[in-house]
Amino acid sequence: MKMVEGSDEKKFDPQEVIEEFEMLSKDAGRIQEETLQKILEQNGNTEYLQQWGLNGKTDPVSFKNCVPLVTHKDLEPYIHRIADGDLTPILTGKPITTISLSSGTTQGKPKFVPFNEELMESTMQIFKTSFAFRNREFPVVNGKALQFIYGSKQFKTKGGLAAGTATTNVYRNSQFKKTMKAMQTPCCSPDEVIFGPDFHQSLYCHLLCGLIFHNEVQVVSSTFAHSIVHAFRKFEQVWQELVTNIREGVLSTRVTVPSIRAAMSKLLKPDPELADTIYNKCIRLSNWYGLIPELFPNTRYIYGIMTGSMEPYLKKLRHYAGELPLLSADYGSSEGWIGANVNPQLPPELVTYAVLPNIGYFEFIPLEENLDGLEAMPVGLTEVKLGEEYEIVVTNFAGLYRYRLGDMVKIKGFHNSTPELQFICRRNLLLSINIDKNTEKDLQLAVEAAAQLLLNEKLEVVDFSSQLLLNEKLEVVDFSSHVNASADPGHYVIFWELNGEASEEILKECCNCLDKSFVDAGYVSSRKVNAIGALELRIVKRGTFHKILDHFVGLGAAVSQFKTPRCVGPMNLSVLQILSSNVVESYFSTAFS
Repeated sequence: MKMVEGSDEKKFDPQEVIEEFEMLSKDAGRIQEETLQKILEQNGNTEYLQQWGLNGKTDPVSFKNCVPLVTHKDLEPYIHRIADGDLTPILTGKPITTISLSSGTTQGKPKFVPFNEELMESTMQIFKTSFAFRNREFPVVNGKALQFIYGSKQFKTKGGLAAGTATTNVYRNSQFKKTMKAMQTPCCSPDEVIFGPDFHQSLYCHLLCGLIFHNEVQVVSSTFAHSIVHAFRKFEQVWQELVTNIREGVLSTRVTVPSIRAAMSKLLKPDPELADTIYNKCIRLSNWYGLIPELFPNTRYIYGIMTGSMEPYLKKLRHYAGELPLLSADYGSSEGWIGANVNPQLPPELVTYAVLPNIGYFEFIPLEENLDGLEAMPVGLTEVKLGEEYEIVVTNFAGLYRYRLGDMVKIKGFHNSTPELQFICRRNLLLSINIDKNTEKDLQLAVEAAAQLLLNEKLEVVDFSSQLLLNEKLEVVDFSSHVNASADPGHYVIFWELNGEASEEILKECCNCLDKSFVDAGYVSSRKVNAIGALELRIVKRGTFHKILDHFVGLGAAVSQFKTPRCVGPMNLSVLQILSSNVVESYFSTAFS
């Protein structure tokens, strides 16, 4: 089965895309075998596959018997040889010309991942598939998208290969722009803004472009929900400056990059009427509730990845969105794509992803161990069981073979014969000291429970621009965690950034609530016998998590790909230093005293 055409010379037909997906998903088992055969035929003569003794065999049984399960660490030497200019067929038959960089927020440094045209094609197939289903529920016609997307710094590897974040590699590809145009949602910001060298200036201009095209914006999106929330938090601070720019037709002096100024000068013309409209809308809003539909009245939905580490931002995003639906974007990683959201009516907390059986070969390791304590054997795409949890293993067209993605998913259903996955969390992001095992999801639930206590505290804020007294709710802006193993006994440290000051009494209650909300049996029993020490809540200065974002951007990460590190380990000492140096208050739990 061929992929959806990469070229968009012919008109994009959503119904045709849906029909092709239905056909693929009805015979997922056979498509998987054909896909594996195609991958192994293309790459069977590579150094990596030759060493495992496949001897030309392309069937799943031989593949699983011969080729081992691997992590990125196992493939790193091969990838670095490619990056250094070795042109022999190491991982792929055709030369790799581009390297993708992971965000680096998990391990403290970005991983190198091979990227090629086949991955670009599967990206476009995923985009088109989810758009086709999305557009059936929420049609957009001849609109624009306010996309908070940013290219990162690109560089050449030692061997001359272009290297950049996965999102940058996609945004710079001509297919991306063609596809967005075919979907009738081209970005309202010029390329100079997207690929500007200073993301603060790019963000300001994204907001300005959105306001200029306010009636044409039908979709507000970014790769991750965090970027959308971050953008509208910034809007709260700079809205009057934006209004002035529109009124006078002159760009703010905060934008200094010549290429961005030149591009924006073509769009920005004096418009006092629009300036008055925006000003009046803003001063009428109560605590910025419903800001997005107020500014962009023809918006159909808000779109971005909203699962996993993005879930904590949903509450704030819903505040800005008002009644607009939030649609969670597709499921993938720097290593490649897995599935599309073909049920766009589901809220982000319940979203599932239907695996596209022709974009790679997928295996699933059951998370339940065997009776002898050994890891269970992987099963195929159509062998997974409803309600069970698995770790995903990927084999793709860009040189990854039986690659452990490290993601934990749950099987929530089937679309014809292909499974629908719900993302749970990253397997390696665990808080653990003794026999305790708390995942990123466990941390998120604990923070949500404790943050409820803040809702009783009113936060009075004066908006000096309008001289209005706003009764904002006290809330957690962002959070992270760390295992302090240097203490005896070791204990969990939770970092919170708040949007204002809370009383000592409330923060002590929050600290105790956090401690009690980790319900893992190993944690509770260890706390009771003091094998794990009292949980510590550290309050950091406002803007601390912004400093972490700036830190990763300085290392070359794209803002579009940024994920707040939820668990800061020993590999992330620079982030731990930023957090620790900005602590203003610290509390220890008395929940188990």
